[in-house]
Amino acid sequence: MDVQPESPQEQGPGGLDRRAELSEFLRTRRARLKPEDVGLPTFGRHRRVPGLRREELAQLAGVSVAYYTRLEQGNGRNVSAEVLDSIARALRLSSAEHQHLTHLAKPKQHRKKPAERAQQVRPALRHLLDSMTEVPAYVTGRRSDILAWNRMAAALFGDWGALPPQERNWARLVFLNPDYRELFVDWDQKAYDMVSYLRMDAGCHPDDPKLSALVGELSVKSEKFRLLWATHDVKEKTYGVKRMHHPLVGDLTLSFESFPLADGSEQFLVTYHAEPGTPSAEALRLLASWGADATRAGTGTARP
Repeated sequence: MDVQPESPQEQGPGGLDRRAELSEFLRTRRARLKPEDVGLPTFGRHRRVPGLRREELAQLAGVSVAYYTRLEQGNGRNVSAEVLDSIARALRLSSAEHQHLTHLAKPKQHRKKPAERAQQVRPALRHLLDSMTEVPAYVTGRRSDILAWNRMAAALFGDWGALPPQERNWARLVFLNPDYRELFVDWDQKAYDMVSYLRMDAGCHPDDPKLSALVGELSVKSEKFRLLWATHDVKEKTYGVKRMHHPLVGDLTLSFESFPLADGSEQFLVTYHAEPGTPSAEALRLLASWGADATRAGTGTARP
């Protein structure tokens, strides 16, 4: 069993360095584990590295130290799925982290294709959004781009239509628009989620120059983004609860659901709703009744 060096062609020109991504991801996952976490004895009080040593991780995964070391150095060309599964178990990776590791170590081979076309939302999906008159809903695509939304989403989050298309991006809004710090009560959690989603996207598409440019810009303009990006944490879009403070209706507690579309577009339909009979439900009803007035009074999305 051996790990062969990768060719330069496998490193995604214009995008992120996949070998560096694989190396840092494994290193940071190993660093968060302690010997006692995985049932290994601790010898001595002073350890040179945080977390597990490479030899300890290799022992848990059932591979040689040399093999694991080469993998952690980014040389994962011929690694088998079985070995990746063993390493994932040893590192106690979540399902999302396991997927991310597989994407980095065994990327899908794609034929050379023309430049990416603009992301499109199917007309039927736009009609569905418009029919959801009491539920804020929108569609996101690659790189957290906001592709389509209904009137209630505009009333809740602000007039995205007033923004240039390139600014309709959740990561940009969260990290570069101060109004979203006020909108999301748990802004730190929202920021963490956004970076974790982008990390998953980067694992699937490390050769995406637009994603690389977005990460570079946010790293320069936002120290918080730069620090979160360095953690290499990943997360899937699922469901949860968000607390918000809207300038018109005050505090809201809303549940959100993220539905991946089954058409291969890598788009998600995201909806927000309130528990019936709660003040949040009444607040959404008021936003719906105010219509365009609520949209104009929402967060200041006209300011990038």
